[in-house]
Amino acid sequence: MAKSNRKPKILEVVEDRAEQLAIAEIDQQIALPKSVVLPTYKVRYKLRALDAGLKGKAAKRSNGDWLAETVKKLVLNEKEKLVIERLEAICEANGLPNIQTRWPNKNKGWEGRLRMTSCIVLRKLVADNEILHTPEGDLVPPAAFVARNRTI
Repeated sequence: MAKSNRKPKILEVVEDRAEQLAIAEIDQQIALPKSVVLPTYKVRYKLRALDAGLKGKAAKRSNGDWLAETVKKLVLNEKEKLVIERLEAICEANGLPNIQTRWPNKNKGWEGRLRMTSCIVLRKLVADNEILHTPEGDLVPPAAFVARNRTI
C-alpha cells in the first residue's frame, strides 16, 4: 500500500487569525486545573474539530456529533454566545422543559454547562424519537446518529 505524503488536517498550518485565537483559548482552557470536563475530553474534542475542519471555539468544546453541531448552529449567535431562549425553545419542544430550573447553577461557565447538559439529555430523546423539533421546523437525524444513541 502506497504511503500518502499528505499531512493529517490537524497538523496543517492554521493561517486564519481568528482560528489561531480560538485554538489558543481552547489550549488555555485545557490547562485549567478545576473543570467539570476532564482535560482528556477537551483534547479529544479539540482534535476532532481540527481534523474535521470545524472552525471556532464552540466546535472545539463539544463532541462534534450531529446533534452538537445542529444545536450549536441553532442556539449560538454570530459571536458564539448562547442565546438561552433558543435553547429553551428547542428543549421544550423535545420534551425537556424548564432547563434553567432543572440545572440552576449560574457559576462561571454556566451557559456552556447548560448547553452541554441539555444536549446530553436531548441526545437520547432525539435518537429515540428519530426527530429534533425546533422552532424553525423538525429535523431528522442521520441514521448513524440514531443507531449510536438510541436507548429503546
